[in-house]
Amino acid sequence: MSWIDLSIFSIYLITMIGVGFYFMRKNKTTDDYYVGGRKLNSLHIGLSVVATDVGGGFSIGLGGLGFTMGLSGSWLLFTGLLGAWLSGVLLVPKVSDLAREKGFLSFPQFLEFIFDKRVALIAGVISAIGYLGFTSSQILAGAKLASSTFDGLSINNALLVMGVIAIVYTVIGGLKAVIYTDTIQWIILIAGLLFVGLPFAYVKIGGVDAILSTLDPEFLSLTSVSWQQIVNWMFTIIPIWFIGMTLYQRIYAAKDTKTAQKGWFIAGFLEYPLMAFIGVILGMFSRVALENNLLPGYNIANLDAEMGLPVLLKTILPVGFLGIVLSAYFSAIMSTADSCLMASSGNLLTDVLKKHNHKNSLQFSQLLTLAIGIIALLLALKMTSVLELMLHSYSFMVSGMIIPVLAGLFSKSPNSLGALISMIAGGSTTLVLIILNIQLPFGLDANIFGIVFSLIIYFCVNFIRTNMIKN
Repeated sequence: MSWIDLSIFSIYLITMIGVGFYFMRKNKTTDDYYVGGRKLNSLHIGLSVVATDVGGGFSIGLGGLGFTMGLSGSWLLFTGLLGAWLSGVLLVPKVSDLAREKGFLSFPQFLEFIFDKRVALIAGVISAIGYLGFTSSQILAGAKLASSTFDGLSINNALLVMGVIAIVYTVIGGLKAVIYTDTIQWIILIAGLLFVGLPFAYVKIGGVDAILSTLDPEFLSLTSVSWQQIVNWMFTIIPIWFIGMTLYQRIYAAKDTKTAQKGWFIAGFLEYPLMAFIGVILGMFSRVALENNLLPGYNIANLDAEMGLPVLLKTILPVGFLGIVLSAYFSAIMSTADSCLMASSGNLLTDVLKKHNHKNSLQFSQLLTLAIGIIALLLALKMTSVLELMLHSYSFMVSGMIIPVLAGLFSKSPNSLGALISMIAGGSTTLVLIILNIQLPFGLDANIFGIVFSLIIYFCVNFIRTNMIKN
């Protein structure tokens, strides 16, 4: 990498950390730190939501899907569009006004209002663990990008660099810094990929003729994906819009309900089709470059699919432009890593340790965020696949909490005991199936079975309670 690219990238990192320090001086309470003072507009909310949801994991992961399966990989983020718009209609109106009235800081506090403290405690633990894993996936995404771009930088050293930057920036700034920098980061990401990455890569690989002559027709089809894969993505991603702590924090941060809803609709559109197709097309371009020997030293056997796009950009982009696109990808990674780290620490502070009303709660929040960040970094050192780690984290949270949330939203008499037992049963089932690597029927994901088991448990407990009341 040239000194020009390195300078551009360094300026970006210094600017982001500078924003963190700026808001550190303005954060006075945990309300400022975790929900940004509850005064943010729809554009900031929408850009922050999509930056957090897509982020580095999906940016790098989409490139990997484009590399291995082509345009059909875009269906991954179509589920994000569905999730955003469904939750914008069904969830946001029921949560937003209530959150301002009650002063909620976390997602489990909403569950405590509907059910009881036991449900909120278990939800806090599940959410904190899930977002810990998700933070690790973003740090790993950044490390993969950095190690493939900086000559001589190992993946472990890259993990340490990425981890330290993401952790320090998040600890000092709080949610308001996260949301405002998300706006900047999303603009950098889209501009860098759309106006630099795509055109340069398209010309370098030889244009449409090279694409058509190199790739199998399945790569250019939207139907080259199994129904099982679509179902797996739907059951993993759509429910996260109803149980994601990062998303509840942004509902709470919006100045009113309509603002939050507008933000959700903006986020859905930006996920699909915009980001979905940019990501997979760039991944396809990296496959074309590899097949035509445009990536010296790499072949199909020694190139990780998720590394294909970073290697392509490093190889083809001229001096100056590499720094811009590298900053764009790190923007995506940082915007998700910081939000997930905030979510995990918020769950522990508010719902597990109950320290959010302590006189030193702001300082305690920062120390807790630092500790969780260090654990996330250690976990990232043990993992290899960004998308796998990210989806496993999603699956664990979804299977544990989606049934109680739906019951709380749509049931006239929510059952606290049923919610508690179904939450533990669903999350545990998915976790055991993942750890034991059990081959499941039809190739479906473990979280589908966890959700079904959670649903059965909830209905059984509710049925027993109803009969006991009647008798």
